[in-house]
Amino acid sequence: MAEIQPIRGWRYGPGLSSQIDRLVSPLFDVVSPRQREALYQNPLNSIHLSVPRGDDPAGQALARLREWELAGVLQQDELPGIYVYYQYFRLPGSPREYCRKGFMCHIKATDWAENVVLRHESTLPAAVNDRAELLARTEFQSSATHGLYRDEDFDLEPYLDEAMRSPLYETEEDYQGARDVLAVIQDADVIRHFQRVLAAREVILADGHHRYEGSLAYRQARQAAAGEAYTGHEAWNFHLMYLTNAAADDLRILPTHRLLLDLPGIADVPDLLARLEPYFTILTLDDPYDLPERIAGKQWAFGLYLGEGEVYKIRLRPEVHAQLDWPTTTEVKNLDLTVLHYFVLEKVLGIVGSEAQRQWPGVAYVRNFPECLTRVNKGEARAAFITNEVSMAEVERVCHSGAVMPAKSTFFFPKTIGGFLFSSIAERETSAPFTDVFRV
Repeated sequence: MAEIQPIRGWRYGPGLSSQIDRLVSPLFDVVSPRQREALYQNPLNSIHLSVPRGDDPAGQALARLREWELAGVLQQDELPGIYVYYQYFRLPGSPREYCRKGFMCHIKATDWAENVVLRHESTLPAAVNDRAELLARTEFQSSATHGLYRDEDFDLEPYLDEAMRSPLYETEEDYQGARDVLAVIQDADVIRHFQRVLAAREVILADGHHRYEGSLAYRQARQAAAGEAYTGHEAWNFHLMYLTNAAADDLRILPTHRLLLDLPGIADVPDLLARLEPYFTILTLDDPYDLPERIAGKQWAFGLYLGEGEVYKIRLRPEVHAQLDWPTTTEVKNLDLTVLHYFVLEKVLGIVGSEAQRQWPGVAYVRNFPECLTRVNKGEARAAFITNEVSMAEVERVCHSGAVMPAKSTFFFPKTIGGFLFSSIAERETSAPFTDVFRV
C-alpha cells in the first residue's frame, strides 16, 4: 500500500554538525513567537527555511537555500538511504527514559480517498496554502511529518538498532527536552526490505496534516501540468515522513486540555453548574491537583476548575449520550473530546457545530496542566476543562472509520524537529544515480 523511497538527504556540513543543537528548530505550527525571534538571530538556523519571514517569505527561503548550498552550509549525501531517527525523552513524574524509534524516508503523497495515508484531523486551508507555496518555490523539505505503521513483529527494529551503533550526529537536548539521534541505512537489500514491509501497510498520519496536504496539492498541480508525460516516479510525487511503529510502547500521546477564555451567556459558577447538571454528574473536590488522577481511565470524565475552591469532577450521564447527533461515526461520537465539545461547547455555551467551534476564539488548547490552573487563578480564563489523553487504539479506530477527530485531539510527544534532515523533490532527484534501483 504505502510506497516509500530512500533519499539522498541534505544535512548541515561536517563543520556544523557539532553545533546541531543551535541549528534545529521547532515545527512551524508549534514554534512560539518568542522562540522564533530567538532562532532568527542565528543566520544558519533551519527556521529560515521552515518558517521564513519578509514580504515574500517563500522567496526569502529560496534565496537562503541557494546561498547555503553554494557556501556548503548544507551538503547532500552521495548515496541514497533511509535515515534512522531516535528520540530519547522522559515524562514528568516518571523515572523511565523512553526511546521512540523510527526512520525518515520519502513516501508517495497519496490522496486521502486512496486509503493509503489516513488522517485523523481536519486542516485549515490558509495553512495548507502556505506550506504548498513554500514547497513549490523551494522544492525542499525541512522537516518530516510523523506517520504510523503497525508491525506487531517489530521486523524493522533490529536494522534500526544496528544503524544506531554509528550515529551521524545527535542533539544534547532539543527545545522540548528530548535527545535526538540520526543514523543512516544505505544497504540496498535492507532498504528494499523496508519497502516490502511498508508496501503491505497503510500509514496513519500522526502529525503534520498541513505539510502533507501541501505536498499533495503540489503533486497534483505538477501532475496536471505534466499531462501524458507523467510517470509517477517524479521526485515531486514524494513527501518526507518519519515513520514509527504504532505497536511500540514508546509512542506517547499527551492530553490537550480546554481552557475557556469566555463563558458566553453564563452569569456565574452556580449558573454554569446548573446548565451542566442535566448532562453530567458533578462531584465537588478539594484539591485541583487531584483532577488528573480522579478522571484517569474513566470514559467521558473531565476535571473542571473554576478558581480557588471551585474544583469539580464531571462525568457524562450515560443515558444522555444518545443525544449526540453530530453527523459523524460512532467511533468519533465515543471520544471524550467529542462529548466535551458537544455537551459543553454546543449545548451549554451555544457554540453550535464543529466548524464554529474551530473558529471560536474563546477556547485555548493547553497541554500543561498547572498552566491551566494558573491562568484561571490570574483571571486570564474563566474555566479549565481537564481531559484524559486519547489512546492509540482510538486514533486507529477513528482513522479506519473515515472520520476525523475534534480539533486538537492528539499531541504525539515528542515532536520531530526541523533541520535535522532535509530532502529535495527537485527534478534532478528523479534522474539521480541509484534512483532506478529502488523503484517499486
